[in-house]
Amino acid sequence: MDHFSRSWTALLAAVAGLPDEDFERPSGCAGWLVRDLVCHLVIDAQDVLITLATPAGTEPTVDAATYWKLVEPPTGDDPLDALIPRLAAAYGEPRLLKFHLDDVGQAAGRAARLADPAVLVGTQDEVLTVGDYLSAYVVEWTLHHLDLVAHLPAGPEPPAETLAAARALLEKIAGSEFPASFSDRDALLVGTGRRAPTGVEKAELGDLAARVPFVLG
Repeated sequence: MDHFSRSWTALLAAVAGLPDEDFERPSGCAGWLVRDLVCHLVIDAQDVLITLATPAGTEPTVDAATYWKLVEPPTGDDPLDALIPRLAAAYGEPRLLKFHLDDVGQAAGRAARLADPAVLVGTQDEVLTVGDYLSAYVVEWTLHHLDLVAHLPAGPEPPAETLAAARALLEKIAGSEFPASFSDRDALLVGTGRRAPTGVEKAELGDLAARVPFVLG
């Protein structure tokens, strides 16, 4: 839960510190501007609030790693993916989008800190503990933090400890460890297809090179 709070707090602070002109720059999410990514984070924060308020009465069906499913890379045909840019544009001014994210984002952060990690909750037709659910989101926040600053040279990076936690969880999801020569940042970027491996990296990946990217959905 500490990693959840640190990764989410860092991401909210990074968005809050963006100058208005950066909202029109591309993000690390293919086809999305920074403003579109920030709008997606608003929806993510709402999902956290909804899930934490949805208790489940059955045994867990997934944990932090198996919560994520490996899916095909997005094609842009998903209705929600197509809706995000329209929603983001409707805000008009970046300050309104910043305000909404901070408002719902701070609420999601407080709800996470107050939640009992042992309580079972339901989401996406699965049941898991609050602790596992929040741990799963460390990957989401950390990857989207990297997406946020992908084309912003002065953008603040995610905290080192949450990069490490996100890498560790991605390795659990993949069932394989990335080479020790890979930094946590590079393991996440290459491992999820946010950039292609260099020739040297591909050789270091060995058999794992044929399995990347791992697209989480």
